[in-house]
Amino acid sequence: MQEQSSFRHKLKDESLDLREQFDKYLRQWPWFIVSVIICLGIAFLYLRYTVPLYQASATILVKDEKKGGLESELTAFSDLGLMSGIKSNVDNEIEIIKSRSIIKEAIKKLNFNITYHMEGRVKRIELYEDRPIDVSFFESDNTFYTKRQSYLINSKSESTFELNTAEGKLINTFKYGSTIRLGNCKMVVSKRMLWDKQSKQDFSITVTINAIDQVVQSYKSRLSLAPLSEKSSIVELTLNDPVATKAEDLLNTIIAIYNQDAIDDKNYISRNTQKFIDDRLVYITNELGDVEKEGEKYMTANRLTNITSDADLFIQNSVEFERALIETETQIKVVTSMLDYLNNSSKDDIIPSNLIPSPNNTNNNNAADLINQYNGLIIERNRIGSGGTQKNTVVINYNNRIDDIRKSIKESLNRLITSLKIKRADLQRQDNIMSGKISEVPKQTRELNVIGRQQKIKESLYLYLMQKREEVGISLAVTAPKAKLIDEAKSKGAPISPKSNIILLVGFSLGWLIPFLVIFGIDLLDTKIKNRQDIEDNTDIPFLGDIPKSETEDEIISASSRSSSAEAIRIVRTNLEFMLNTVPENKAKTIFVTSTMPKEGKTFVAINLASTIALTGRKVLLIGLDIRNPKIDKYLDVPAKGLTNYLVKSGQKVDDFITKLDAFDNLFVLPSGVIPPNPADLLLSPKVDEMFEILKQQYDYIVVDTAPVSLVTDTLLVAKHADAFIYIVRANYLDKRLLKIADSFYQEKKLPNMAILLNDTIWRKTYGYGYGYGYGYGYGVEEEKKSWKDKLFKKK
Repeated sequence: MQEQSSFRHKLKDESLDLREQFDKYLRQWPWFIVSVIICLGIAFLYLRYTVPLYQASATILVKDEKKGGLESELTAFSDLGLMSGIKSNVDNEIEIIKSRSIIKEAIKKLNFNITYHMEGRVKRIELYEDRPIDVSFFESDNTFYTKRQSYLINSKSESTFELNTAEGKLINTFKYGSTIRLGNCKMVVSKRMLWDKQSKQDFSITVTINAIDQVVQSYKSRLSLAPLSEKSSIVELTLNDPVATKAEDLLNTIIAIYNQDAIDDKNYISRNTQKFIDDRLVYITNELGDVEKEGEKYMTANRLTNITSDADLFIQNSVEFERALIETETQIKVVTSMLDYLNNSSKDDIIPSNLIPSPNNTNNNNAADLINQYNGLIIERNRIGSGGTQKNTVVINYNNRIDDIRKSIKESLNRLITSLKIKRADLQRQDNIMSGKISEVPKQTRELNVIGRQQKIKESLYLYLMQKREEVGISLAVTAPKAKLIDEAKSKGAPISPKSNIILLVGFSLGWLIPFLVIFGIDLLDTKIKNRQDIEDNTDIPFLGDIPKSETEDEIISASSRSSSAEAIRIVRTNLEFMLNTVPENKAKTIFVTSTMPKEGKTFVAINLASTIALTGRKVLLIGLDIRNPKIDKYLDVPAKGLTNYLVKSGQKVDDFITKLDAFDNLFVLPSGVIPPNPADLLLSPKVDEMFEILKQQYDYIVVDTAPVSLVTDTLLVAKHADAFIYIVRANYLDKRLLKIADSFYQEKKLPNMAILLNDTIWRKTYGYGYGYGYGYGYGVEEEKKSWKDKLFKKK
């Protein structure tokens, strides 16, 4: 049960804290209203004077194919594997599209570095399609695109205009269409036909030539490109510009220039490739002709028609020559043996006739015929001689004839041997020639292969280049754009900036947020004590009450006082009775009033507390015990002599220094007296104890105004005489951290029966209720009602 009660108490405290925080801001509601009105006014002015910004967007399909320097230049040689590993993607194309070169070319093409502005009633308006004139510049020097310059053109009539500098200095009056010579260029101003048809009014237009680099950078920063998805090659281009149609035209021009640049790039590469191929074809044609001529010369020099057939013929002839040579050698040997036989045989021997070679020449035929005749004569002679003697005339004739024929046979055989030797030598020479030709065949074959290989290489390269020239020609004839336009540039109808709903919402929100943050910041940085809660959060000292800010600093409460301060002090008087109920009836109830720092209002509280008690019919004595810095005489008309004079002089009675106030029947005052040089020593005097003993017997209440406890020890020296201590804390003055001083006195019991009184509070800020203190309720006094303006601007 105890835990549940503690939990409910905690919830209640949190609820009160939230309510207090809410009331803290609610009390400042006029500032919130004023802040909202001001912020909304600023928002309306911002919307009125800010140039709206429109967004145009276009969508293109980027062909995600290979593109780049080396790769594109070697496209014609892709089948040679020269482009392996070369890649590109959509990100590369995005960077190309938003490159400075393309944007700069688009700006120059559209003349976007030249702007036209007309001064409106509220803001400066940029003209584009609705401009009345066109200004052209030509024959410009290098500074034309690098520096900013402006001209003011005022129409004078339908055919003339005034040209002024940006400062308004008149240059001259010119006719539309005339050439105007300026410092770094020539200018022609022409009137647009649409303006002539739509309006006849005069105009004044500022024409500005902006530095091209600055314009490029401006559009580049406002241009954004992004693929619609990670796996898609569809890219969206967006551009923000004060003129919607201007953004549309620039986007369309950028896309067109990008495509044309890609086409020109491809055509440039193709043309260079074609030129390279043509140059190589001329060179290869010459080389191919040289190789063919070299082969022709080689064949002619070596008397060749076809190396294979010629080699076969050479081998066949060589075989024939070898065979004929062997046959001739045999014939020579046969004829030589016949000749040897003829020389060694007798005249009667028959000569073999079948050993003579086959007759294929005259010598062979004569020798065979002679041998046959010789053998016939031998046989005939022997037949005739067998019947006669050797001296037979017939025999002798036969012998003579045989000797002649034998001699002729020898001559014929010698001639045959000579002929065969000549034939053998000729065959040997022919065989040597054939052998030489056969031995040359491998070399000739190798040399012809070299020539043939060079011829084939040149011929294949020639055919390859011819094929690629045709392919490049086809590529030049048909070149597709790099990006396909899906959606042309189109702007949204409403501006993207400023968004009126958001601006007004932000203004309204800031109107509430700014005072909230200001109040929160002030509250966060302000460490002063504000209300009772601040005291209870920082100390355990009992809280006696609080006194609102007085209408006047020197107000003294009287019987007719009905101010909130008077009613608050009366409540404090009542609360004091509960603290003093242990004091004996026959002794005065002694109340000490002190504070941490000076100027916290302890003297004001002491005087008014004493006067309030005196109004009840009780006899009250007010003592000024703050002898270092007495303040009672600021509020009351009292003598200069007082307590210090009594303590210093001996033989004096304290009653001699006590003064009765005329306005009160029962209020007496013991002033502080002259400021002494040794206040602490005086307060340690036995006369102080004697004084309090005497005075407590004479009065019902004694209210003592003492010195601040943080600066001097005076109050601690006389604290033992107090029945209760009222510790004054001034709101919005004392730092919360200084409450530690009061809390230490309370914990150490140096100040008996101690309670805190919060002084100088602004009650409505402290408690937040709308009906005031209400102390005048029932007494016929109505609190003056003030308007919120008076409350807002009144001095605090």
